[in-house]
Amino acid sequence: MSLSGKGFFLWKIPDCEGGNPAAIAAAAKAADLDYLLIKIADGTIAYNGNWGLAKDLTSPLVQAARAHGLQAWGWHYVYGDNPIDEARIAIQRVKEFSLDGYVIDAEKQFETQSKHAAAKRFMAELRSALPSLPVALSSFRYPSMHSQFPWDEFLSQCDLVMPQVYWMKAHNAGVQLSKTVREFQTRSPQRPVIPTGAAFREAGWQPSAGEVEEFLKTAKQLNLDSVNFWEWSDARSGKLPGVWEAIRDFAWKSAPAPADISQRLIDALNSGDVENIVSLYTPGAVHVNSARTASGLDPLRAWYSNLFNQYLPGGKYKLTSYSGVGASRHFTWTAAASRGRVENGNDTLGLMDGKIAYHYTFFTVTNN
Repeated sequence: MSLSGKGFFLWKIPDCEGGNPAAIAAAAKAADLDYLLIKIADGTIAYNGNWGLAKDLTSPLVQAARAHGLQAWGWHYVYGDNPIDEARIAIQRVKEFSLDGYVIDAEKQFETQSKHAAAKRFMAELRSALPSLPVALSSFRYPSMHSQFPWDEFLSQCDLVMPQVYWMKAHNAGVQLSKTVREFQTRSPQRPVIPTGAAFREAGWQPSAGEVEEFLKTAKQLNLDSVNFWEWSDARSGKLPGVWEAIRDFAWKSAPAPADISQRLIDALNSGDVENIVSLYTPGAVHVNSARTASGLDPLRAWYSNLFNQYLPGGKYKLTSYSGVGASRHFTWTAAASRGRVENGNDTLGLMDGKIAYHYTFFTVTNN
């Protein structure tokens, strides 16, 4: 199950609408939210809605969310000191509530080479029990500033990345979001980006309604499928003027637009039909990769035949991001096939009359 639309992180359930699950779900529905992210564990300990709480406040909230047509995801702050038991409590809680997805909140405790093995063990244990569950990583917004963090160990087993785009001590929400998306688009493995925006106060700083709206507009311009915010109780406290209203009133959903050329190319690749793919190009299209530059449809036919028969037989392709308007596109993609996989597909298109006139592609195939 994938994510789309708007979502919200909840931390301490008693601080959200007085702990009333029906009121939380109703407010979420009125704000046109599509999903809630509910804390279910901290380290190796189950989290029932507040610190040390014996009463289970999570089950009623999950039930209320579903009654209002919302997805219910769980999030879990992990430390990496006991990765097997952390994974096991995550598995237990996901199964207990039949959650729609799970978010790993991994932060400063993992900024050391010594935790890379822990991240790998955690993910292996998690995926051994939950191989098909949608899993997201929630962590720092700029990978370039956190080089010791085990990005590969986590993201290789995740479906999504949820960077914490908190523009604290600044007021340039759109700029920071754009930089975040660019950085994740150039990483391998690539995963769809679902950013978490700021709807909280800290150390005398707080976002404005205008900044939150800028964040949302930028996310739409970047063709992101979804956004969410941290954190419900602060956003609903009345101490962030206009912030909840900005999120509530932003019309994320609109009439479906025709599929972008990037998606149509990926769909054509998944069809396995060379002529279907070639129909997207102009007769004199130029195709460039690291080995050669060619023009015309016959070289394209030969290229895609080799791709299907030699490089990625039976491949399944996935668009992870795209950007650009008018005559240019940049998109990233992944693929999985019987002989190998691609985690770093990175392509540029030049368009003429809606068809591909120039196509530069870069990717590497790694063995399964």
